[in-house]
Amino acid sequence: MADKCYILLPGLMILCSVLKGICGVEDTHVFLSSEKNVRLPCNIALSGCTSTTWLYTRHSETVELVAGGKLNNIERRERLSLGSDCSLNIMNATKVDYGCYNCQQYVNGEREGIDASVCLHVLNVSLSSPQTEIRAGRSVTLSCQLYYYYGVSCDYLVSIEGYQLMWVNQAGVNLTTDSRYQISDFTSSHCNISLTTKLLNEDHNREWRCQLTQGNQLKTSASFTVNYSG
Repeated sequence: MADKCYILLPGLMILCSVLKGICGVEDTHVFLSSEKNVRLPCNIALSGCTSTTWLYTRHSETVELVAGGKLNNIERRERLSLGSDCSLNIMNATKVDYGCYNCQQYVNGEREGIDASVCLHVLNVSLSSPQTEIRAGRSVTLSCQLYYYYGVSCDYLVSIEGYQLMWVNQAGVNLTTDSRYQISDFTSSHCNISLTTKLLNEDHNREWRCQLTQGNQLKTSASFTVNYSG
């Protein structure tokens, strides 16, 4: 089991793990739900950040996001910005943003200090049918999936690290206790769990929430609120 420490930032729980041979020698792991803003820290803040490079890795492919303190012309550019402390800010992060981010500083062409490696994991809830079909009497299926970057299988996260996904109501009660809801078995091969139910009149503005936990600790959650458009 990897050695761990925990850092609590406003709105985010960050897990620092020594996971050798996975994302890097020592990585910060950030969990959040889709469409939230996130700040990825850099170990060293140099004045003006003109020596800062940010790299993004997923599926063995690496893209240079920032070079010399300037954003490169990439698809996600409008949602990225560099903080005054050389951190990388991502607005409205979605499942396309999950992966490992690496901050490097160069002074006179030489690497300065220790790289910051931040692995971003995104929890996403999706709807099986168009929003226009959401009305009382219809059945609806919600899918909750963790898009993770560990370099290991979801089975490892579940069996070794103790991660789980579950659906809860607004009071935080596990919906598997209510026969009205059909909750799929947690699919550890894809880190996915789904909820199916027939909508009632009183479900308008009702919220269902998918939670990612590790043991008794909540890592992040993503919610869906029923809205009958009329």
